[in-house]
Amino acid sequence: MQPQVVIVGGGVMGAATACFLARDHGVPVTVIERDPTYARASSALSASSIRQQFSTPVNIALSQWSMGFLRRLGDELAVAGEPPAIGLVEAGYLYLATPAGAQVLRTHHAVQRAAGADVALLAPEALRQRFPWLAVEDLAFGTLGQSGEGWFDGPALMQAFRRKAIACGARFVAAQATGFQAEGQQVRAVQCADGRQLAATAVVLAAGAWTAPLAAQLGVHLPVVAKKRDVFVLDSPAVLPRCPLVIDPSGVWFRPEGRGFIAGAPPRDDTADEAPLEAIDHAWFDERIWPLLAARVPAFEALRVRSAWAGYYEMNTFDHNGLAGALPGWRNAYTACGFSGHGMQHAPAVGSALAALVAGGRSSAPGLEALSVQRLADGRPLLERAVI
Repeated sequence: MQPQVVIVGGGVMGAATACFLARDHGVPVTVIERDPTYARASSALSASSIRQQFSTPVNIALSQWSMGFLRRLGDELAVAGEPPAIGLVEAGYLYLATPAGAQVLRTHHAVQRAAGADVALLAPEALRQRFPWLAVEDLAFGTLGQSGEGWFDGPALMQAFRRKAIACGARFVAAQATGFQAEGQQVRAVQCADGRQLAATAVVLAAGAWTAPLAAQLGVHLPVVAKKRDVFVLDSPAVLPRCPLVIDPSGVWFRPEGRGFIAGAPPRDDTADEAPLEAIDHAWFDERIWPLLAARVPAFEALRVRSAWAGYYEMNTFDHNGLAGALPGWRNAYTACGFSGHGMQHAPAVGSALAALVAGGRSSAPGLEALSVQRLADGRPLLERAVI
């Protein structure tokens, strides 16, 4: 078999990297995915939103590049003349702050504006005029993304990358990576549970929350764990014109979805890592989320939960930021993981930049130096404070 780049993980990050390797650089690539149904994949269970309201410039830049790509998606990822559709909605994010959180939000806003993000700072009266359905009495202000923010069909994006990658020559195989064959500072092959060995010119570990055990076999510690996030699908007669994705100061969030809304919140502090996806915390919704929703939007007093689902964040406990680029100590091993909830939106930019790094080519996407894995060993956290 011809040596190839082997990507472990066929979710949106792995599929995007494979697509750019095959499409832009003509590199032979094989993607290993242990669950080809994607039933438990984070990419298939994401709330799939995109924003520029981050606290670190690199994340703002990745969002800006990715949004441009999503707007061109029909041209970028068409196969046999058929453009994919992801239902991109640019309705913005609205972060709300009480006086207690005002300085943090002002600091983030200054970073965003310096990076060219179209984010407005709105006083309570301006919020009331723009969103009359919103309770603003306890607020200091809010920051609203006026362009370049919104939401889309994440599973459709993942499948579009996958189809385009295959059309450009990439292979996707159903297998579970269990180990590696190495020689010196180079990985020579990926071993699979079924006995197959895939010869590799380079290896990319993009298995989301399950990347850390694979990296450990190469002697690299990645502080990435699975953290379950519940998403509730809501029915309500509330009519909320021009509703963006709203983040309450409490951390509770909601946005329109279809004929209703979806909502969520950070989990209880005692939520175990990699809790079962089936264990939806309905009591947390009743006790915490619904009262806060009704206080922020009085029309949400009339509300019921239609359904719910959960997915895993690949949480980087070091600094809540992505880990992307070369694995220290290896000449041909790379990773893209630990994005702590913003991997779906950054997959286009990270996939393009990482493919160029692996192939020794070029990309117009932002460089990945700030997300280098080496920062772990150096003790240089790049803390992302705006994690939802």
